[in-house]
Amino acid sequence: MSTISRYQRSAALAVAALGLAAATPTLAQTAAPKGVGINPANIDTSVSPCDDFYRYASGNWLKNNPVPAAESRWGSFNELADHNNATQKAILEELARNAASAKPGTNAQKVGDFYAAAMDTAAIEAAGLKYLKPYLDRIAAIKTLPEMQKFLADPKAQAGSVWFNSGVGQDEKISTQYAVQFYQGGLTLPDRDYYLKEDGRSKGIRAAYQTYLVSTFKRLGDSEAAATANAATVMRIETRLAKASKSRVDLRDPQANYHKMTVAQATKEFPNIDLPLMLKESHLAAKEVIVAQPEFLKEVSTMLAAEPIADQREYLRFHLVSSVASALPKAFGDDAFRFSQVLTGAKLQQPRWKRMLRATDGALGEAFGQLYVDKAFSPAAKAKAKEMIENLRKAYAERIMATDWMSAATKKEALVKLNAFTVKIGYPDKWKDYSKLTINRQSYLQDVLAARTWAAEDNLSKFGKPIDRTEWGMTPPTVNAYYNPPMNEIVFPAGILQPPFYDPKADDAVNYGGIGAVIGHEMTHGFDDQGRQYDAKGNLRDWWTKEDGDKFNAKAAMVGKQYDAFSPLDSVHVNGKLTMGENLADIGGLTIAYQAFQKTAEAKSGQKIDGFTPNQRFFLAWGQIWRTNIRPEAARQQVQTDPHSPAQFRTNGPLMNMPEFYQAFGCKPSDKMARPTAEQARIW
Repeated sequence: MSTISRYQRSAALAVAALGLAAATPTLAQTAAPKGVGINPANIDTSVSPCDDFYRYASGNWLKNNPVPAAESRWGSFNELADHNNATQKAILEELARNAASAKPGTNAQKVGDFYAAAMDTAAIEAAGLKYLKPYLDRIAAIKTLPEMQKFLADPKAQAGSVWFNSGVGQDEKISTQYAVQFYQGGLTLPDRDYYLKEDGRSKGIRAAYQTYLVSTFKRLGDSEAAATANAATVMRIETRLAKASKSRVDLRDPQANYHKMTVAQATKEFPNIDLPLMLKESHLAAKEVIVAQPEFLKEVSTMLAAEPIADQREYLRFHLVSSVASALPKAFGDDAFRFSQVLTGAKLQQPRWKRMLRATDGALGEAFGQLYVDKAFSPAAKAKAKEMIENLRKAYAERIMATDWMSAATKKEALVKLNAFTVKIGYPDKWKDYSKLTINRQSYLQDVLAARTWAAEDNLSKFGKPIDRTEWGMTPPTVNAYYNPPMNEIVFPAGILQPPFYDPKADDAVNYGGIGAVIGHEMTHGFDDQGRQYDAKGNLRDWWTKEDGDKFNAKAAMVGKQYDAFSPLDSVHVNGKLTMGENLADIGGLTIAYQAFQKTAEAKSGQKIDGFTPNQRFFLAWGQIWRTNIRPEAARQQVQTDPHSPAQFRTNGPLMNMPEFYQAFGCKPSDKMARPTAEQARIW
């Protein structure tokens, strides 16, 4: 799970939560919720729990569940997502069959027609570039900088994510207001470093990207020579943007990525973006804007004037086409997949129904989500989850009060923040209104672009209104959870509130070691190195005494050093600074869940189940939710770009800092999982 940043909120919520980067839809093996409790068959007793608990808890599962050909990784998140997919597929196919008889304009009609159009590959092939041509022609007509500025200012213009990102989001220093925000973007590769590193793998990825670019331009009708030249142009422009971009570690500092300025100041700083025109075209009467990375916007402004307009058109043309590849003839999507194989190692493309299910969830997530929760999430499950969350909140308050390093003043503020957490479970209390979005079966591409335009206008419409605290950043079927600092909220979609994370029929050890640790993880994001900088009302404000802040940073640095030492592959090490927030959340979340579990009758009884004590079952539940096989290519990409550590270190890292774990399994100081007391990192 993760903290949701303004970058994720305004872009597409790139799910990297909880380790939930693994939670994308997957191959057809819908085996998830069996319940009840822990599966002893997954345990590899040839491995000592005190030497490698990850392998002990899930070793047999890891041996028996290789990564499916269409996946880059496979684990419990994928299994559960696949189970959810089966439920969603049945709903979508029924809606698609019945959409013609559904009342026009209803969610059922829109969802059914969107999915039906997405699956009508014959119509997509027959259409070719017919429905894309007006958008390509508009780009081709741009001849001057003012024309380029007008295009970029139009919220209905289509070119994918170009130059930079912008939108309306919560002001992180005045959390009761929305603000217009700008921040870096415009890249195709996963991270700035992919353009800049000179190692063999990075060069290989850039070569594969160049091949993809050339192929795309040729499919648009360019000659080999023109396609090669245009591909080089896109690579050159994106490399220039990459050089101006902040690293993922630098993006984790919220104060350093908050720069409020007047529109007049921003216009002077970034003259070639024509901010007044952009605000006018979006009907935004803003007097101030927040610029996350001013140096990046300065470079974009320089580039808009310096780069030949013809080159800028090719950059726009590629971004438009690549952003809608799945709505174009199959060859475009095949090219994109061949390039993605170099990044992820996947052997086969996922079946189209899974990709289009994901697209439907992205475009009409809450219309679709209402139908999903009716079938998959009971009021009783929601009530029990709420009860667990309150138990965890009480345990967290106890841990805060028991800290020996925090002053009374900071403890008081921490408790105010903890008690102010808003909790969202399962699905929104108020669903999004899609009445202004028109969907039909004529063209899947037109549906995709209509949904994109609707989402942009929906975002812009927030400006000047009160903060909508009912809004969700994830759809109900999502196997994930998140903490949102400016909202000071923890959110648990229905998709994750199922086995192996949560099972109302299972013993308490299983639920506290699974969803309990997930709940504690999200709560701890409110007090990790980023989240702790926001107060109870969600404002970016330092509420710590200087001494307490220094003590926290020293403890966090110890965690960073521990994870820096972890290596999932030869010559590849975890980045302790990039993964800091998630590592702190894992350690804190498991600690809080353990404390809450100790209050249960089961924990107090000490009664064994399947030969394991309650405390052992608690830790086994934790170990088994992280079981994951991953391809080497995907593992390298995860370490470079994902704020979550690889699964084996998410499992073992927190346990190596918990004497309670040592005690549960009788670990000795000489065992590999044991750390000397002075080297154990724990904040809460």
